[in-house]
Amino acid sequence: MTERQVIQEILNSEALEYSFENVDEDSKEYTLLLKRQEQDVRPVDELNNEIKKYFQSADFDYQEELNPEGDADIRLVIKRN
Repeated sequence: MTERQVIQEILNSEALEYSFENVDEDSKEYTLLLKRQEQDVRPVDELNNEIKKYFQSADFDYQEELNPEGDADIRLVIKRN
């Protein structure tokens, strides 16, 4: 499974809206913007902790920014180890 497929599988399992802000296929680093769906009432930090576990178990470095400027709930920079 490619990195992009793993990322999409994880994010789809959490029912998040997401978009790729930046993709560097050479270094396998991805910047994503994540947004909760309207019916999702989980706090942003709780949601972040849930997805962080999935990415770390899939061997990704994980750097997050909660409530960045703009429309996203989380800006996420991940890179496969």
